[in-house]
Amino acid sequence: MGLHFNQAQFSASYGLFKQIPPQDRLEIAFSGRSNVGKSSLINKVLGRKSLARVSAVPGKTVTLNFYTLGNLHLVDLPGYGYAKRARSEKERWAGLIEGYLGSERDIGLVFQLIDMRHPPTNDDLMMIGFLVETQLPFVVVLTKSDKLNRTQRNERMQALMDELPYADQITVIPFSSQTGEGVEAVRDILEELSQEYENNRTEDAD
Repeated sequence: MGLHFNQAQFSASYGLFKQIPPQDRLEIAFSGRSNVGKSSLINKVLGRKSLARVSAVPGKTVTLNFYTLGNLHLVDLPGYGYAKRARSEKERWAGLIEGYLGSERDIGLVFQLIDMRHPPTNDDLMMIGFLVETQLPFVVVLTKSDKLNRTQRNERMQALMDELPYADQITVIPFSSQTGEGVEAVRDILEELSQEYENNRTEDAD
């Protein structure tokens, strides 16, 4: 069957966890700090220019945005770590992310985005700690890989082995929405999850 990436559709946005309707397909979450390039990644993977709205203002996404892709929902989580947000807003945001990731929903995988040019922030490390603790499967996507030359890349990849907890057990994908590096790797993972989900549903129906 296979996924038709360019046929993905924006489904809905939710500002509070309790607004999210019951699940009707497998959910794949995209997590990362403000301005790490989540919307650009989603657009690139889906082969669409502006399905996910890319904002010039960091910290703009303060809702959970759902996109329908075949039997999957891609869930764009609000970007974290944006300093200028009011405290009440930060609390709502934290409640939204924790409420969602800590819920009983069937989350197939979390793509955890980190800017390849810099060491993971404290927020990034807290997020990874949370994923490890809640046993949510995740892969790390290193965005903006095109901004580094080969030497810098090798240095960052080397450093990440020390900076990331359980680095040797984590799948790490360098990604660039400019050059398309990493797009096929992300698509392959989505295809695999979609296929597995379909097989499980067929088995359950038998």
